[in-house]
This record gives sequence, structure tokens and C-alpha cells, in this order.
Amino acid sequence: MRTDSSPGNLPAREHLPAGSAGTPVLDVVIPVYNEEKDLQPCVVRLHEHLKRTFPYAFRITVADNASTDTTPQVAARLESEIPEVRSFRLEQKGRGRALRTVWSASDAPILAYMDVDLSTDLNALLPLVAPLISGHSDLAIGSRLARSSRVVRGAKREFISRTYNLILRGSLQARFSDAQCGFKAIRRDVAQVLLPLIEDTGWFFDTEMLVLAERAGLRIHEVPVDWVDDPNSTVHIVKTATDDLKGVWRVGRALATGSLPLDRLARPFGDDPRDRDLTDVPKGLARQLVGFCVVGVLSTLFYLLLYSGFRSFSGSQIANALALLVSAVANTAANRRLTFGVRGRGSAVRHQAQGLVVFGIGLALTSGSLAALNAATSSPAHSTELAVLIAANLAATVLRFLLFRAWVFPDRRDETGASTVIASHNPSSPTYGTTTAAHQQHPQQLPHQQHPHTPLPQRPNATAPQAPYINYDHSQTNEFRAGEAADRTWGDATMQLQAVRPHDHDPRDTRDAR
Repeated sequence: MRTDSSPGNLPAREHLPAGSAGTPVLDVVIPVYNEEKDLQPCVVRLHEHLKRTFPYAFRITVADNASTDTTPQVAARLESEIPEVRSFRLEQKGRGRALRTVWSASDAPILAYMDVDLSTDLNALLPLVAPLISGHSDLAIGSRLARSSRVVRGAKREFISRTYNLILRGSLQARFSDAQCGFKAIRRDVAQVLLPLIEDTGWFFDTEMLVLAERAGLRIHEVPVDWVDDPNSTVHIVKTATDDLKGVWRVGRALATGSLPLDRLARPFGDDPRDRDLTDVPKGLARQLVGFCVVGVLSTLFYLLLYSGFRSFSGSQIANALALLVSAVANTAANRRLTFGVRGRGSAVRHQAQGLVVFGIGLALTSGSLAALNAATSSPAHSTELAVLIAANLAATVLRFLLFRAWVFPDRRDETGASTVIASHNPSSPTYGTTTAAHQQHPQQLPHQQHPHTPLPQRPNATAPQAPYINYDHSQTNEFRAGEAADRTWGDATMQLQAVRPHDHDPRDTRDAR
């Protein structure tokens, strides 16, 4: 995404570094509300599956959404009996609120969640989180609508699910296939930047998270799942559908107005260290051409309507100049926002002034064409004038795109090298952060550097001491007001990865070092 500022906060994706032995790699959150019957079987089954199949340290967190039955007592008992289980109490309902609060408080680099009914087959859990651990993807979702998925559910829920995803594709241009499957994971460094942008606290939380991530250019991995519908689900379909449609409208309006700072989520080009110094690589040329063509067609139609209106009371040259002036201002504003992704009011006046210079070139081409037509025939037909103007505008359009891209809206990211985000890693700490290019020049300032290929922490024995969990007190269940933990921990919850030096080279790679 092109802006007038430097790239966002996120470093390039890398395989997760080693941390302390007690820090879990995966934190699976189970949001619950009045699930006193299903909670214990769910947690026991999930724990047994992870102990048997997951090769790294893990944690299971029960996020209680203000339950009024004995769910908190069941969660506390599971916590006391199973070392890898934690409980988290919120005094307000809302699945999105629970996920945001617990995810922001967790120290695990991979955050996941699943529904308490375990409708999704657990064999998909490792394929879900593996691309996040390896650094290939930013988010991962289970999909019930993939071709190889096997789903057992009624026709009503099947119709609702497919209709909802069609609405997302048509209104928000979503390319992921299943927004509502309760089986998702996200890298913690991405969550720390993405979660503050999400407003919804209920069922639309998933959709909003995926739409914003996709629009920001993050990579979403989809895993086909085997899924069996829970006939005893307590989800209110009508209310949930209504809230979802309101959320679609709100997010669509925010995306259209550019009020979301999605450039915070930008990734640098090339996750391979040897690809990060590439220069003169066109960034987003295909998307810009499409956007410019769409804006050009609409502005040309607008220009022709204006010309026809002005021509009714003035000469062809005056009508052409007025129509071109008005449409040029609208064209510059539209291309600034839609084609080149420049948001905010900064440099807007300068962009319009430069756009008027480009307008002058277009005026010269179209006016010259009209003058040549009038010289060839004394009274040309109105349709002939329009045909000549369309041909002249096509030539001006090519020149306008080149000038817009190279002069009016140049890519300024390469001019701000001092703020380039470089990944760094401190293996002695379970927290994560970023550093700047200055550290790249002085690597000795990065403390405790170790070999970048240190293996991930293996799962500790059941008797091994567990890592502290956000001021966790084993004597009682944690109780937080909704959003409290999230608001307290944004400042120091940043991702810290192994430092990458441009001269690093893997001898096993056959590509030439750059």
C-alpha cells in the first residue's frame, strides 16, 4: 500500500526464534458462555490431542464471557488439575472482546482459538499453525467451504454460511472462503498491530479481522477442515446475521473513506534477507493500472457530460477548458486515494497543483485536436468533436499516468531508509520487539544474539515449572474488566526476531548473493 509515509510496523516474516523453555509457542483460547456441560470434555480432549501430536510447548486458555452458571468453577478446577490450562474471566459478554483481551495478554508467539463444541476435527490444528510458526503466513483459518473439506450440517446453516460469504465477496471484495469457522490462528506480532483497528466485540470480530488483514496485504493461509455441526449451538442466527450486516456496512464505509491506517500492517518486499535490497522493482504496477483505468473511464464520462453542458452556451474551446479543469481536479483526487493509496490531507494541495500542470498538458492536446478539426472543416458535427476529444484524451491519459506515477505520487518508501524495520531477536526474553536500520550498521549493540537457527522450545514435562502468565495468581481465577488487559499491554507486546544482515548468505542456496 503506497502512502506518503514509511512502511508499517511489521518486520519481514521469519521462522519463530527460540524462547525460554517455559514459554509456550501456541496459546489456544476457548471462549465460553454458560458452557458448564461441554467445557470439561472439550478441554480434556484438546489437551490430550496436543500432548500427543504437538511438538512444542502449548497453553490452553479458557476465556469465560461473564457466564452465570458454574462455568467459572469448572474452568478453575481444570486449571488446578492440568498444568497447561489457564482461565480468564471477563465481566462482559462478547466473543470478540474475549479474544482481543486474552490475545493481547498472552506471551505466546502463535495465538489461536476454537469453539468449545470442537466441531472442527482437531487433526487440522497442526496444519493451521505450522505456516505461522515457519513464517510463511500471518493468519490461518479453517475453511468449511474448501473443495476438500468434509462438512456435516443442515441445509439452513449451509445456505446462511454460503450467502454470508457471497455478501463479503460482493461488498468487501473478500477473497478468503470462510469467515465464520471458529478455528483460526494469528501471529502475535501481527495481532499487536491489527487488534487495535478492530471495533467489533462480538461474532463479526472474525470477519473484520480477516478483511482488514487481507486489505493490508497480509498472507492468510486456509486449511480444509472436517466439520460436524453442533445441533445444540446457542448462536442466535437472526441477531448474529443482523449484526454482521451492520458490521459489513461499517467496515466497507471505513475502507471507502480511508479512515483505517492499514499501512501500519505493511510488510517489506521479500521475506528472504537477500531480496530486501532489491531496487527499481515496480510496486503495485498492475493494481495501479487497473485503478487508473477505472478512474479514467469514470472521469472521461464526467468530462464528456460537462463538455456537452458547457457547449450549449459557449464555444468548443471554452467548454473544453472548463470541463477539463473540473474533471481534472476530481481525477487527481480520485487517483490520489484509489490508485496510489495516499491518505490524509498531507500534501493534498501540492498534489492538486501538480495535477493542474498535468491538466495543462491534457488541455494542450485536446485544444490542439479541436483546433485541427476546426481548421479541417468549418462546422464539424457534435459527434465528430466528441470522437476527436476521446482520441486526444486517450493519448493524454497515457502521459497522465506516467506523470502521476513518476512525479505527482512517487513511491517515497525508498527515501526513508532510516526508519526501515529490521527484525531482531533477544532469545533471553519471551517478549518481542523491533529495531531500526541503525542497529544493522552496529550489530554489536544488539544484546544476546545467538545463532538464527536455534530450534523452537520443545514441550516441557508436566512437572516442569510453567512460565508466568500476566500476573497470574494460582490461588484464584483471574478477573479482568473487558479490555483492561488489552489496554495495559499494548506498549510492551511487540515482536522481536533475529537480526538480519544483508550480507548473510545460505551456502546451500544456489542463487547469487546480493
